[in-house]
Amino acid sequence: MELSAFRAKWMSELQPSSGGKRSLLKTAELRRKQEIAKEEKARELFLKAVEEEQNGAVYEAIKYYKSAMQLVPDIEFRINYSRTPDPERGGSYLEDNEKDREIDDLLTYFQQHLMLEDDTMKLCEPETDTSQVHISALPLEVLMYIFRWVVSCDLDLRALEQLSLVCRGFYICARDPEIWRSACLRVWGRSCTKMLPFSSWREMFLERPRVRFDGVYISKTSYIRQGEESLDGFYRAWHQVEFYRYLRFFPDGQAMMLTTPEDPLVIVPKLRNRNSRMDSIMFGHYRLSQDTDNQTKVYVVVSKRKEEKVSEYQRSRFCRRNPVPEAERSFHVGLQLSSGGRQRFSKLVWIHHSCHITYRSTGETVVTAFDVDKMYTPLFFARVKSYTAFSERPL
Repeated sequence: MELSAFRAKWMSELQPSSGGKRSLLKTAELRRKQEIAKEEKARELFLKAVEEEQNGAVYEAIKYYKSAMQLVPDIEFRINYSRTPDPERGGSYLEDNEKDREIDDLLTYFQQHLMLEDDTMKLCEPETDTSQVHISALPLEVLMYIFRWVVSCDLDLRALEQLSLVCRGFYICARDPEIWRSACLRVWGRSCTKMLPFSSWREMFLERPRVRFDGVYISKTSYIRQGEESLDGFYRAWHQVEFYRYLRFFPDGQAMMLTTPEDPLVIVPKLRNRNSRMDSIMFGHYRLSQDTDNQTKVYVVVSKRKEEKVSEYQRSRFCRRNPVPEAERSFHVGLQLSSGGRQRFSKLVWIHHSCHITYRSTGETVVTAFDVDKMYTPLFFARVKSYTAFSERPL
């Protein structure tokens, strides 16, 4: 009887527990998914090599063959050549919808390869042995906080995309939905609580019309003006006049506007921050509006900064006989946002420009609307690297 009880206890100890079974099954399932992803990648590279070889690019084909066989050595015997290449389509064996799922498959592929057996993710590993602490030793929360510093309060998502090219782990971190959601909230506020009809917050930020913050919108206007007649009356001079309009937006809803004849090489560095000392710069705010015609409009209200109060001596000296009524002037601008050339949201077309003068003594406001004619040339965006070279605050 004791021998039978001992044998039963011994057999129960040899059998793995239910928790161990689940762990082993999960590990096996993960390895199976990794093998499938590896085989699909090798198949894609091998078929690409076949296509390059048929097109005569032997050197490129060899590189693809080598990469495919490094992943799966016998990939040549695992491919099913059930469909022959179509000569009109360049002899491609790849399915049509594989390119459409490239980003999603790439993200899933990286996540599967970086997943360890204990269901934890190892974002990156040092390529060479070093005595210093590698960035992979940082917790994921600290690493994501660094990524928010890279984006910064200026919404430099271009730097985030460049950071994703470092390694597979950084690629996964750069696709974090919370970062892109925070960027969308900074741009559109409460109007983007839902990401429909977009599939992700990143797609919304890239596809939804918005103004850009990593540069300045510039327009150049030139015209011919008739000059004074000469003293002897034989000729009259003509002058070519050129001037620029500059408009810069900030993520917090503020804007700067400047009209000057000075060249962009001189003016652009002075528009880097909102603490510029130029007297002719006007400051204000803007808002985005999407009308029923599906056109995105940008409405800007700017004015000069309030000057310091004139001393009592100067006021009594110059304004004693003809006092000038105190008034506040602001300029209201309406622009239509569109894309020009290869850049998205890089063109602003004038639709409205007016001056509002409010007299403090009476509270009366006088509005003067300007005719938007050929003198109002469109503003085109120019990216300025120095605007996002430093981070003042994280996202």
